[in-house]
Amino acid sequence: MSDPINAPFRPRIFSGIQPSGGLTLGNYLGALKRFAALQGPDAETIYCIVDLHAITVWQDPEVLRARTREAAAAFMASGVDPAQSILFNQSQVSAHAEMAWLFNTVARVGWMYRMTQFKDKAGKNAENVSLGLLAYPALMAADILTYQATAVPVGEDQKQHLELTRDIAAKFNHDYGVTHFPITEPLIEGVATKVMSLRDGSRKMSKSDPSDASRINLTDDADTIAQKIRKARTDADPLPGQMDGLKDRPEARNLVNIYAALTDETPDQVLARFEGQGFGAFKPALAEVAVEALSPITRRMAEFMADPAQIDAILAQGSDRAAAVAMPILERTKEIMGLLRTRA
Repeated sequence: MSDPINAPFRPRIFSGIQPSGGLTLGNYLGALKRFAALQGPDAETIYCIVDLHAITVWQDPEVLRARTREAAAAFMASGVDPAQSILFNQSQVSAHAEMAWLFNTVARVGWMYRMTQFKDKAGKNAENVSLGLLAYPALMAADILTYQATAVPVGEDQKQHLELTRDIAAKFNHDYGVTHFPITEPLIEGVATKVMSLRDGSRKMSKSDPSDASRINLTDDADTIAQKIRKARTDADPLPGQMDGLKDRPEARNLVNIYAALTDETPDQVLARFEGQGFGAFKPALAEVAVEALSPITRRMAEFMADPAQIDAILAQGSDRAAAVAMPILERTKEIMGLLRTRA
């Protein structure tokens, strides 16, 4: 936050999640919990449900609307306060799409083809996917830079997209001889920024996994959470006293990291308490802390989802606040690029 590169800019944190439905413990520990913790006087926090990103692949309109509200409910249930942070959905602030087009003229085609996530999602069908799927990293850069965000909390798997955002900012500043955009810094912190599957410690916890037992959903009740943890894949060895001892034990390491993230401890502190014990003792303890942490979130999400009109009103208010920040930055960007402004 005190990086001298970004000294001219107001400290501002931006991040967003896709309304893809089925939010999991991984979304909570890797994103939502951290978003809530970042609120405070040190930086303005702006959080977005990126529904424009979602439509790079076809979406059922009614399902998309419901998932957008569900994501908003998850933000708020996890501690994001719409009075303290700006919370909105991307499509309600037109500056995102307009800035994305401007960045399409700055970014290079080769940059887009190198994006790992495009390669993974397009596969051998790259010629038939939407243009949006190829170009959406420019929209992601627009999401961030439209607010001149100085920092973005990201997981390890999103670092490449933030690097592209930094490249676009640097190229724009260089091409036009300005210091208009910050070189946004990643905030990669915490012990469980990438939560792994309960069935395979080498794979990320994901709603797309065919096995529901591989993940803890934010909508799971207490009994389901406890059952999934009891059945989580582990090994027969006792727990060591330090994380170095779990180097080649991915499932065990994942569960210890989850415990530490839920209790705001270090993994070594957790292991010091359970050293020499097996998972017969550790799993019930983990289930207890998971239920204690997640049950209030599940309950609050259900309360918010019972009143969709309230969610819509909160998102609309957030979009007005977001637009008030974004539009002057967008207009200044257009002015720098030589685009004439229409004045009333």
